[in-house]
Amino acid sequence: MVDIVARFVDEQVRPTASDLEHHDTYPERLIEQMRELGIFGLVIPTEYDGAGASTDCYARVTMELARGWMSLAGAVGGHSVVAKLLTLFGTEDQKRRYLPNMATGEVRATMALTEPGGGSDLQAMRTVARREGAGEDPGEDSGYVVDGAKMWITNAERSQLVALLCKTDPSAEPRHRGISILLCEKGPGFTVSRSLPKLGYKGVESCELSFDGYRVDADQLLGGVEGQGFAQMMKGLELGRIQVAGRAVGVAMAALNDSLAYAQQRESFGKPIWRHQSIGNYLADMATGIAAAKMLTLDAAQRSDDGQRCDLEAGMAKLFASEVCMDVTLKAVRIHGGYGYSTEFDVERYFRDAPLMIVGEGTNEIQRNVIVGQLVARGGLERW
Repeated sequence: MVDIVARFVDEQVRPTASDLEHHDTYPERLIEQMRELGIFGLVIPTEYDGAGASTDCYARVTMELARGWMSLAGAVGGHSVVAKLLTLFGTEDQKRRYLPNMATGEVRATMALTEPGGGSDLQAMRTVARREGAGEDPGEDSGYVVDGAKMWITNAERSQLVALLCKTDPSAEPRHRGISILLCEKGPGFTVSRSLPKLGYKGVESCELSFDGYRVDADQLLGGVEGQGFAQMMKGLELGRIQVAGRAVGVAMAALNDSLAYAQQRESFGKPIWRHQSIGNYLADMATGIAAAKMLTLDAAQRSDDGQRCDLEAGMAKLFASEVCMDVTLKAVRIHGGYGYSTEFDVERYFRDAPLMIVGEGTNEIQRNVIVGQLVARGGLERW
């Protein structure tokens, strides 16, 4: 599967990505090809018509997609987290309702966490789902009425399903016990209010969502039990952070490959520039950082495949890989000199895409909080 995606990237993505990105054009044809390749069903179990691929495979596929164009990896990221949430926590009816169509990409999904004033503090959210029509018999409950707003929701315009993190009990203490996930389909009161302009990560939309008296049936509560949403989403974000780390590795690898080729072709003072120690040192450091980031990412993926908790490992992978990506893409611009600042060369796109991984799926400052908390809870790092 990884080899198939690598060929798709080399033959179909890299020749067209720059033009699509600079025109901020949604890559309809490439997304359709990704559907045909089965990429949207990678993490979905075979019993629901998915590929049942390992997290390791998913991470490697993500690296390949991002090596071609990071936005394509973004197009499948939130979708896969929602698939994982349904697989782990959904009722059997919810799984059979959504997962087979998600596996083919016929139904696209995304998650809605961040709010305009909340950022990474998910427990401070203001989006509320109020129970409506509950009688003495639980079967008489007609559902929820949702009011609130979400920001920076990738693929919001083209997704048919949104996993909405919201408060079903605003008075709960501690706060996370009042948070649930609702599986929302578009309808009256649910508005994609605007698409947000961005430095990079173009081609796929990042939107603001508004909920104003939006009604959703009670059976759309993930897992059927209120108050489980925060823990459910934190588990889903383990996969999300592995995916963001994979994106960072892929973008950094593209920047290294372009820089290696340019440094061998470009000459100054009578020799290829890679022979100048300053440029050679850049390339050596770039390759070393990428190799380490890849190993961290695949280690987290392996722990996930082994059924182990991997929030520490996924956090470390996301933190390190994204910082490496930022450093590598800046070095790529330096190696290319003036050409690195030109839109005719892909390295300027890599440099604009890199910051997304630093702030996406929880900022790196939040990642450090997660990491140190787990270090204390586990009594330090495991012995190797």
